[in-house]
Amino acid sequence: MNKKEIAEIRSQLGKTQKQMSQLLGTSLKSVQSFEQGWRNVPVHIERQALFLLAMKRCRGKKKPLDCWTIRKCPPELRDRCPAWEFQGGCHCWLINGTICGGEVQKTWQKKMALCRKCEVFRGMFATD
Repeated sequence: MNKKEIAEIRSQLGKTQKQMSQLLGTSLKSVQSFEQGWRNVPVHIERQALFLLAMKRCRGKKKPLDCWTIRKCPPELRDRCPAWEFQGGCHCWLINGTICGGEVQKTWQKKMALCRKCEVFRGMFATD
């Protein structure tokens, strides 16, 4: 996640930098540093920010289709996938170890590179 993305999420949440730091459990100086590009956004901060945005976007809407339905996952992959196991199909991007593209992605960065191209992730964060 880059400085523009973290600032955009904060803006979409309607939060000040101070409020965002409280939500993320970090310091105001950290949020300022992320948005200025002085510090990289750590994985745990990226996940929390995306989760908060997803929760806000889902409020009052019907539940989106699950990833295994959208991507037409075959049973042999679906049954091994933690998104299926924990019934987190619309939040599959948040769960490590998902079997997208036929294999588990080894790192959060590789997973998110794949997720950002996926219709499930893009659908969750598409503007209305």
